[in-house]
Amino acid sequence: MAQWLELVFKLPLYQSFFYRNAVAADGQQSLAGRRAAVRFGSRKLVGFIVAEHETLPKSCPFVEADIKPIDRIIDAEPLFTDEQAALARWMSHFYICAEGIALSAMLPSGKREAGELNTDGIEFAGTDFSASALTLSEEQRSAVEAISGCTGGEFFYVYGITGSGKTEVFLQAASRALAAGKSVIYLVPEITLSHQVAETVKKRFGDRCAVLHSGLTGSKRLAEWRRIARGEARIVVGVRSAIFAPVRDLGLIIIDEEHDGSYKSGFAPRYHARQVAMYLCKKHSCPLVMGSATPSVEAWHLMKTGAIRTLRLSERLSGGALPHIRIESLLHTAGALSTALIDEMRHTKTQGKQTILFLNRRGFSHFFKCKNCGHELLCKNCSVPLTFHKSEGLMKCHYCGWTAKPPSACPECGSIEAGYTSIGTEYIEEQVRKTFPDCTVQRIDTDVLQKNKQAVQILNNFRDGAIDILLGTQMIAKGLNFPGVRLVGIALADTGLQMPDFRAAERTFSLIMQVAGRAGRYVPDGEVIIQTYNPYHPAIVCAQHNDVEGFYTQELKQRQALEFPPFARLIRLVFRSKDQHKAEEAAFGARELLPKLFPPDAAKGIEILGPSDCMLSLVAGNHRMQLLLRAETLAPMQKAVYRFITEYKAAVGVYIETDVDPVSLL
Repeated sequence: MAQWLELVFKLPLYQSFFYRNAVAADGQQSLAGRRAAVRFGSRKLVGFIVAEHETLPKSCPFVEADIKPIDRIIDAEPLFTDEQAALARWMSHFYICAEGIALSAMLPSGKREAGELNTDGIEFAGTDFSASALTLSEEQRSAVEAISGCTGGEFFYVYGITGSGKTEVFLQAASRALAAGKSVIYLVPEITLSHQVAETVKKRFGDRCAVLHSGLTGSKRLAEWRRIARGEARIVVGVRSAIFAPVRDLGLIIIDEEHDGSYKSGFAPRYHARQVAMYLCKKHSCPLVMGSATPSVEAWHLMKTGAIRTLRLSERLSGGALPHIRIESLLHTAGALSTALIDEMRHTKTQGKQTILFLNRRGFSHFFKCKNCGHELLCKNCSVPLTFHKSEGLMKCHYCGWTAKPPSACPECGSIEAGYTSIGTEYIEEQVRKTFPDCTVQRIDTDVLQKNKQAVQILNNFRDGAIDILLGTQMIAKGLNFPGVRLVGIALADTGLQMPDFRAAERTFSLIMQVAGRAGRYVPDGEVIIQTYNPYHPAIVCAQHNDVEGFYTQELKQRQALEFPPFARLIRLVFRSKDQHKAEEAAFGARELLPKLFPPDAAKGIEILGPSDCMLSLVAGNHRMQLLLRAETLAPMQKAVYRFITEYKAAVGVYIETDVDPVSLL
């Protein structure tokens, strides 16, 4: 029995702690991988045992007599493996977070992940999934053979339009991995999708399937975790955190809808499941298979450079036609609904079909727009939209902090029909109800998501045809497929485009393409209407014509010219405090200190943008300032920021958040 135990805690502490093993062990069984109750200062905490030692390591700053004993061992069997502890150490250094926080995020807790919905009780009619393996097309067969023939840690991308059979490629590749005695992790972006995939996987592979998502109760999640660790379950279906499943003999990782932003964690550790998957597949010499009709720009770039092997699916196997997509300009339209959209919604009702009206809730900010020519104000340094701050009377860039006074007339055409635009979702709902008094209208959004039973009932009612018009946010843009839907209307595409984010065009294009897929699956005359003040924006025009190549080509050119990912790497630091002055002081102090920590051979290649206010400058009473570090390579920035985080002592009441490769700057 080892005398000394090394523990880490779910605390922002970049070190481990040593305790005396005063608990009788079960024979010679190791205690590593279990949790222990201990005294930490004046508190009682639960720690993770990451190592055992016969003699006290030299790194321990205390003498033996001062080291406290553990109180008790919590787990009867290990909760995590040495391999997972090593993964937590890698995450700690890559994502610049405490090892204990990284390990805690990997383990089952029952905590809900933001934006998820427990879909138990929802019946998904008309899905493309089948309980038995389907006959593959030639393209599908070639894709499965390529994946199954991989002998090293190779990355693949199954790229094809909606309905081209990506899911069947995933399932048959998984079947081959299981037949070879390997395990499979199958990631989906949201619980709504994991429910559908899990049901199919269970029917096809039986008890070898386990499901991991935070909609499960804590006890159920832990039971599934134990089943995976014992090797009873060999294929794991789940959302982002399922990447940490303790599978034996990992043979394949699948990431469905790779482009989805929910694969990036919004809280520490701010990991991206795609990056973790790449690390694991290289370590285990097994293939990583990603798939989407709209790859992320980073993935598309890697596909073009050959770092990811592209497996194309060009045929829509269901035989259905893609929906007809129309653009309707709002430049000279009064109200939130264009005449064309109103007419099409009425026509859909007369046919006994249904309408989905998509509302992008992220369009909460006011942006400058000319209603005559469509001109918008962009930052001169970053080419992202400026945001109006009413309290200061200024337009601001949330990247570099550049400010400008709002013009009284349009700088492009001189029209005085220019100002700040923002259409609220409540306003749109009110107009829909007034315009269609004979239709059943229901809205589903974040408020409804918090009332899970109500959300389930709404979706079931819509499936059964009891609702004519469903107003919804991003959760209805993908995954939930209803046979009665003929028309999809995007109320205002500009809310996504006007976000002060270099990824705004990418998100808008992807969203339109995903929404279009909802309308074209089950009826021959599917329609999509995009309402916008920017009818000639490349993201909207390319989406209308299904011009994926064209969009990514122009987007990559712009990213390269502006030195944004994938041609540069970013690290974001957020300083928050109840005291605005303290937050500002910390941000500006970091701006002065960080250059001194840059490696001498890389200092000239690192640029600091800011400080500037965060887009959401005040959250829950906390004032937020941010810095962005930018360079061609990540490692020099990581080293500098790691030193800063571990050595810098922030003022009392100031908290620092670190985000490596951020996907959102809100």
